[in-house]
Amino acid sequence: MTPQAPTPAYRRLSVEERRSQLLEAALSLFAHRAPEDVSLDDVAEAAGVSRPLVYRYFPGGKQQLYEAALRSAAEELQQCFDEPRRGPLVPRLARALDRYLAFVDEHGAGFSALLQGGSVVETSRTTAIVDGVRRAAAEHILSHLGVTEPGPRLRMTVRMWITAVEAASLIWLDEDKQPPTGELRDWLVEQFVAALTVTAARDPQTAALVAGLSAGD
Repeated sequence: MTPQAPTPAYRRLSVEERRSQLLEAALSLFAHRAPEDVSLDDVAEAAGVSRPLVYRYFPGGKQQLYEAALRSAAEELQQCFDEPRRGPLVPRLARALDRYLAFVDEHGAGFSALLQGGSVVETSRTTAIVDGVRRAAAEHILSHLGVTEPGPRLRMTVRMWITAVEAASLIWLDEDKQPPTGELRDWLVEQFVAALTVTAARDPQTAALVAGLSAGD
């Protein structure tokens, strides 16, 4: 008689491991559905746990879980632009956009829900989290440009471009992810260079940056 394989020993998850498990399950659901269409029962089922256990870690219910998941996604988005400051700017920016668009591709509906707003779980806190991503992205871009004290025109140009990237990402999802990711990335990089060039005509600080780009810095 063939002996049965020993049953794997049950391992109790630590508080942080369990919390991470629940957040991962929630993020997976929010990636494919609008926040208002996801229930705590859905999260519990996806994580393979009971609803009371979800409440134990998130006593504030769905709102608290959603905000925690949003913070986790925001941290991941912020890291997209965290590229080593080596080599020419354009390839660095392209690599950052590759990561950003990969996140958009993976999270789809959830990304749309976060940026478009209008969710029943949207609050001033969730709005602040999303705005924090935008501000962090702007800081990363300015750092890539080597600017520590941007003037108003340069700062506005960078923030306008980030808004354009968000809008293009939402439209891209709505257009069944066309054009292909690589084409979208290159187009967005070209838009950034074009925006800097237009601003350079009115702003000496930006003009110096554009001259550096033309020289291959």
